[in-house]
Amino acid sequence: MIGEIVRMLGVRRAVCGVLGCAVRGGFLSSGRHIVRCQPWIGENGSLPAASASLVQIARTYAKASREGISSQLDDLPPTMLKMEYDGVQKVEEVNDLVKRILSLDMAAQSDKLKIKIQQLADKVRKSPDDESSKEFQIAIMTARIQNYKEHIQKHPKDKANKRRMLLTIDRRKKMLKILRLTDYNAFENVCKQLGIEYTFPPEYYRRATKRWQAKKAFCLKVYAEVQKQKAAGLLPRRRRIQSRTKPVPA
Repeated sequence: MIGEIVRMLGVRRAVCGVLGCAVRGGFLSSGRHIVRCQPWIGENGSLPAASASLVQIARTYAKASREGISSQLDDLPPTMLKMEYDGVQKVEEVNDLVKRILSLDMAAQSDKLKIKIQQLADKVRKSPDDESSKEFQIAIMTARIQNYKEHIQKHPKDKANKRRMLLTIDRRKKMLKILRLTDYNAFENVCKQLGIEYTFPPEYYRRATKRWQAKKAFCLKVYAEVQKQKAAGLLPRRRRIQSRTKPVPA
């Protein structure tokens, strides 16, 4: 009995020794397959080379900063005052530090966008008091669409603002269509002043499936071959079949 226990302990010690060597060497057996493993922490408590490379890979997800993107707000001078302070007489009497605080140099993006909307609206509005015409609304949408585009170029994963941009584009397209049908001269002026390229919508919307594309390509190929044979005179002429009229019973 004691001999069997000693023998079992010896076998267990041998198996544990083999498994320990396999783990330190980086090999483990899983069924019929030998799997190579790499421990996260070495015997001396330091990270192995594989884990260091994993840390580097995990930190390379951040992309480089997107520089050089042009903005519609670049043409606004930084010394221009904000919209709410424009026209105030006592602004000229304050010192340079207060002027800088009230100017676009330290203004938010929304303040600059308001001035850009005002500039675009002044190009197409019918009168100084016009704030409800289609031209005025199209100018506002154009400035906002451009602002959305610049934001999405910097933040491509912002799906909410991308959806808002697409909705604004659809609304502007619908308003341009109505303006073109009602006042064509105003439509041309709006497109010219705001730099809008109007494209006509397709006659019908149809999803081009792979089956439809293959069928269309085959039909075009057959038609081209038939036209080639007709030009060469290889196809016989079709005979006109006279319709036989049945006698009407009396």
